[in-house]
Amino acid sequence: MTKDGLLPLLLGALAVGVCVFIAVILSSKRKHSFDKLEYQTDFLSIENSLLRENPASYNMSVVECDKLLDKALCEMGIPGRTMGERLKKCGKETFSQLNAVWNAHKLRNQIAHEAGFKLDYHQAKHALAIYKQALKDLGAI
Repeated sequence: MTKDGLLPLLLGALAVGVCVFIAVILSSKRKHSFDKLEYQTDFLSIENSLLRENPASYNMSVVECDKLLDKALCEMGIPGRTMGERLKKCGKETFSQLNAVWNAHKLRNQIAHEAGFKLDYHQAKHALAIYKQALKDLGAI
């Protein structure tokens, strides 16, 4: 191959490399695509399990919502061994109410770790509303 033929070949290879690099960068910044129907169905099931006349449902609904949000964070590839670690990786740009999400997660931790901890209906309902907004912020529902 001559020098005159080598230059266009090198420029072509360089152009292809640049295009591949740009494609990789752009695809890594895309938002995760959730199965919204699955998340909506799961959230609705949890929401419907919260019954005013069944105090046992208060704690369970918060725990289940926390699991659903954690599942979404894991699916997005947010690193961390625990949900708390994953939440630390999320900034205010991730959630419209980051402090409220933390408070709902702290309620879940109280349920899981404090013997006899009981929520009232309004606390549980409020926590579910926070989890719902968090899932909306992520694009899961």
